[in-house]
Amino acid sequence: MSRVVTTYHQRIAQEKRALILTAATALFLELGYDRTSLARIAERSGVSRATLFKQFPTKAALFDAMVTESWSTADEEDPPQAGNIVDGLSTIGRRYAELLGRARMTDLFRIVIAELPRFPELANAQFSQGKMPYFESVRDYLLAEHEAGTVRVEDVDLAATQFLGMISNYVFWPTLLVPGWEVGADRVAQVVDEAVRTTAARYAVAGPGPSTNH
Repeated sequence: MSRVVTTYHQRIAQEKRALILTAATALFLELGYDRTSLARIAERSGVSRATLFKQFPTKAALFDAMVTESWSTADEEDPPQAGNIVDGLSTIGRRYAELLGRARMTDLFRIVIAELPRFPELANAQFSQGKMPYFESVRDYLLAEHEAGTVRVEDVDLAATQFLGMISNYVFWPTLLVPGWEVGADRVAQVVDEAVRTTAARYAVAGPGPSTNH
């Protein structure tokens, strides 16, 4: 019985956490980071102030949680194993496109950009806790491929940046600037495929080779 009760309380806590994060995101967008209080977030989310303060004692802690949630993958997948650069980059590229396609990711960047002049720490949190850990996972994958002899990459930081940039520059950044910008699933798949082909053609030791996914 105690295990059932514990599981129930955990589920309720997770549901309240999701409500808090959703309310905080909406209020930060509406009112700005500075004008949004934790009390207002508690009211909007429908939880008590005590419940909110227990999980997030400060706005900074709440924003950090927003960053973590936005950059987390559904089941915290590890980078693919080295051995086939086309398959590996295809997996990473699809995950990245899915990540960038989330509404909460766009909202997070809008908050950071709007508040950057007054709260540069928000951008620092976004970079150090969100983008950088993800970038490092891609970098580590390319380094593993290099060490396995499937690619020859002298600058893995540059290679990872270029690969991710080919995807984000089409499927994500225009959403912040162009009203109504949408990219369909087929187009996203094409963008990822072209980024994979370009990167593999540049770095693969013996060419990209056929994918084992087909």
